[in-house]
Amino acid sequence: MSLSLPVTTPRRGRPRKFAQPSRPVTLTLPENVLETLGGIDHDLSRAIVRLAQPEVAKRPSPPAELVSFGKRSVIVVNPTKTLERRTGVVLVPLSDGRALISFDESMTAARLELMIQDALDEHDLPDEDTRIFEAIRDVLRNTRRSPAAVIRQQYIMVIEVEPAAAASRKNGDGRPRPPRSRG
Repeated sequence: MSLSLPVTTPRRGRPRKFAQPSRPVTLTLPENVLETLGGIDHDLSRAIVRLAQPEVAKRPSPPAELVSFGKRSVIVVNPTKTLERRTGVVLVPLSDGRALISFDESMTAARLELMIQDALDEHDLPDEDTRIFEAIRDVLRNTRRSPAAVIRQQYIMVIEVEPAAAASRKNGDGRPRPPRSRG
């Protein structure tokens, strides 16, 4: 699988609104539809994209790929519990049905690449998981070998809410209780 890293050149004008290729369109819509879209997002184009995401998610996507936002890229994958079980990463769902890979400070990109290769070497993954693991391995390997790219580990904030406990997080006077440490 050949994955090339995008070479980004500075763009002039307004920043990109979407990571995917985009183009301007003109629409004539009824006022009530415009009001409804405005309730979803004040930016009508983002509201339309949010509504279209479930349909976009039904389309097949690559098992894993680099998605670029300006000079930065992230790996987006088709979610699989096997990846979480075999490597300890946490997959953060995206609106298009794919997921971001997140992990704590004990994991490194090099260690993840090695764990993925070890899992592939065992030849016991289901076919779809094999394709996902191979694609992630290839993205990591190509990035590591590219003179134009640097892997930087940065953290994203993932907030877990316990559904039953969420309602009980208030004191008797209705104020929220201080958060518990999960140390």
